[in-house]
Amino acid sequence: MKPNQILRSASNEQIRACLEHAHVPALMCVLVHLTGDIDLLRGEFRPHVVPMGNPNQSISEEAKSKIVDAAFDVIAKYRDGEVTGPPFDSKLIPEMTNFVAGQELSDDYSEFALAELAINGRGAYEVEGFSSIPQITRDRFKVAIVGAGMSGILAAIRLKQAGVPFVVLEKNADVGGTWFENRYPGCRVDSPNHVYSYSFAPKDWPQHFSDQSVLLDYFRNVTEEHDLRAQIRFKTEVTEMHYCNDTARWTLNLDSETGADQVTANAVIVAVGQLNRPKMPDIAGQEQFLGPSFHSARWDRSVDLTGKRVAIIGTGASAFQFTPHVVKQSKSVDVYLRTPPWVAINPLYQAYISDQQHWLLNNIPFYATWFRFSMFWTSGEGLLSMARCDPTWDRSQNSISEANDRLRQMLTHGIETQLKERPDLIDKLTPSYPPAAKRMLIDDGDWYRALKKSNVRVIETKIESITESGIQRADGSTADYDVILYGTGFQANQILYPMKIYGVDGKELRERWGDDPRAYLGITMPNYPNMYTLYGPNTNIVVNSSIIFFSECEMLYIMQSIRHLLDNNYASMDCDPEFHDSYNERIDRENLEMAWGASSVNAWYKNANGRVTQCWPGTLVEFWKQCRDFDPRAYRWSESSIAASEQPSK
Repeated sequence: MKPNQILRSASNEQIRACLEHAHVPALMCVLVHLTGDIDLLRGEFRPHVVPMGNPNQSISEEAKSKIVDAAFDVIAKYRDGEVTGPPFDSKLIPEMTNFVAGQELSDDYSEFALAELAINGRGAYEVEGFSSIPQITRDRFKVAIVGAGMSGILAAIRLKQAGVPFVVLEKNADVGGTWFENRYPGCRVDSPNHVYSYSFAPKDWPQHFSDQSVLLDYFRNVTEEHDLRAQIRFKTEVTEMHYCNDTARWTLNLDSETGADQVTANAVIVAVGQLNRPKMPDIAGQEQFLGPSFHSARWDRSVDLTGKRVAIIGTGASAFQFTPHVVKQSKSVDVYLRTPPWVAINPLYQAYISDQQHWLLNNIPFYATWFRFSMFWTSGEGLLSMARCDPTWDRSQNSISEANDRLRQMLTHGIETQLKERPDLIDKLTPSYPPAAKRMLIDDGDWYRALKKSNVRVIETKIESITESGIQRADGSTADYDVILYGTGFQANQILYPMKIYGVDGKELRERWGDDPRAYLGITMPNYPNMYTLYGPNTNIVVNSSIIFFSECEMLYIMQSIRHLLDNNYASMDCDPEFHDSYNERIDRENLEMAWGASSVNAWYKNANGRVTQCWPGTLVEFWKQCRDFDPRAYRWSESSIAASEQPSK
């Protein structure tokens, strides 16, 4: 292991200046890699790690100075070739993960961290073994991918790496999915970018939480780097899919600019996600309004809000982000509030990453990996214990456990601090449900600052109807507006909508599901052979960090299943109903133990019967393990061989 050219040419002053900005737990793990000395983590420097917190804040200036001195000595010697880094001993991993997390973790986290480090050259989500399968066998197996967003791009990359032919069908004019469609002002990711990115495609992110344009460019660049565009059919929407038992293939009906078309494939990966169809509220008279009105996912940039009277309906994640920008432009803004969100204040939310931090991430070996693991823990995994219900806990305080109540008190204090000049808003903006029952929003205080402005009113009165000139409220009052903006979310309960999918028995999938979508591991369903979903039922997250992690795990599983098909010359695999049902029964039990599963909580995660259809109740590492450990017994395998077919037409 040798230093790169930038580190070799760095001066002592530059190295020391950058180390002053280091994330201490990540830096300490780097020193273990370079020296092999685990005792470095056993001394007096043990940061106090709390979810959503900055572990550096728990370290005194004196202690930090000693750490920087020790790190400088090792890294300068590494630069000069005096320290080369011994062969890494994987037995050190448990103590390193415990140090970064600030607590003792299970062995599963050590396995995961070791895989993420890719010491043996294989990543945590990579599947080997395709090279031993004859290319002619792989060429006969065609895969259609529906969607070219984050998950669809990932699927294409993994198939290309395996030498399996594919075509991507994308309804939009470009890649990017949600980051292509959502272009409202203030749109940005609410997970730290160092976990909201592909494990194999790190980026020198400009901000800790980058905005929409940066994310769209990221997915475009990854597409270009892997030379995928030739396999993508843009402006092509899949309207129906039909499975043929005789041929063990899917026929996909397409609607494109050139008219109707069809593609056939041995397998289909549906990567359309859950949050891609805007949901409008059930309010009478919406079509009567004479002024501009639109959903955040269909933002009309031709509408100038300067000097306008604006109504904002909804206070979810999108409205939360665009409201401060609308307030700055408009004459007046009425925010119609139904349910306020819990907000975690993070001063880094719109902050840029410093030059010194960029330098460390790009030039110090293993630093970026351990920084990513720290974000993985503090921004998500470490929060999960606060979302788990204690059946003996008194829930009269709108909390579900002692840990959850501590979180509620911390978040409530944040609200009171942000609104100390406007005590009239505190009760309005304090949620009456437990923290983590719905996805907490991240902000640096911008939303609260916007709501305190003199031209803003927060209105709790229910909307009765939309009129030609504005809004009729349930209390009989009315208000005229020039523009109405909807930040009312997506049709997440209609997974795969509006596509129709017909399986082995000719039954349409969403008719079979109704409002109760289910899948084995969130990926496969009985009676729909060789069909996989990415970001399917029960794979959404409330507190657990990045959805990209889930898609990478799911593709790990899918590639293993395709390898098993090809290795054994099978034509199809159909999920066994017993495995499917047993899995979903377990997921249902576990979701009832989480804040979002509580009977008192009303959220889009649930169907009409109160079942949680969207959320994953376990840890991220548990999801990784269940996707890593492919079990062929969960499927019924067709004995017939894979017949040759033409490559999907483009």
